[in-house]
Amino acid sequence: MTRATLDKQPHEVATMFDDVAANYDLTNDVLSLGQSRLWRKEVAKAVDARPAQKVLDLAAGTATSSLPFAATGAYVVPCDFSIGMLKVGKGRHPHLPFTAGDATALPFKDDTFDAVTISFGLRNVQDTDAALRELFRVTRPGGRVVICEFSQPTWKPFRTVYSEYLMRALPPVATAVSSNPDAYVYLAESIRAWPDQPALAARLQRAGWSKVAWRNLTGGVVALHRGRKPQ
Repeated sequence: MTRATLDKQPHEVATMFDDVAANYDLTNDVLSLGQSRLWRKEVAKAVDARPAQKVLDLAAGTATSSLPFAATGAYVVPCDFSIGMLKVGKGRHPHLPFTAGDATALPFKDDTFDAVTISFGLRNVQDTDAALRELFRVTRPGGRVVICEFSQPTWKPFRTVYSEYLMRALPPVATAVSSNPDAYVYLAESIRAWPDQPALAARLQRAGWSKVAWRNLTGGVVALHRGRKPQ
């Protein structure tokens, strides 16, 4: 079993996700107390995929997050650097064009997608700013980005309780439901180390995105950031 460290070596993170691929979606539902399904619905609304549009779903894992986009008639590309995740996803959804790819060097041409999105994967990338620039590069002018990521609860008392849950309650729960509980210790640590909402918005702007905004879900446990590529 593999546990990645916060310096985010790509091979460590990929191997860690390979290890948890089979039960990943179930484990996320349990650990989020069912909130992950709500979050996915909000991402789908924000992306607002339309028939014939091209959507890149980065860090798609087994493509659970890609299905709402496909259901609209959009052409969605689930992309991930965990081969284990892609194999599990392809077995479940053979009709989707699963693609192996590194967020910092995407295997797509410039100005390809109408919308790009990444949910709960950006903080696992070794170079966040490079990933934001790559997403910008492969988006057509006028296209949009939607990032769903764990963030900082806005109410201080709840923030304290949440932090305690991450480091104390999450590992034993993960031990009960995951094939690699150490992976979820890393995930808890990576959430605590992640920048808050304004800091991520600033990084999006530095990468070239305009009209950057965010809204909080579940009291700021998760934040949904949005932006546009200038025409």
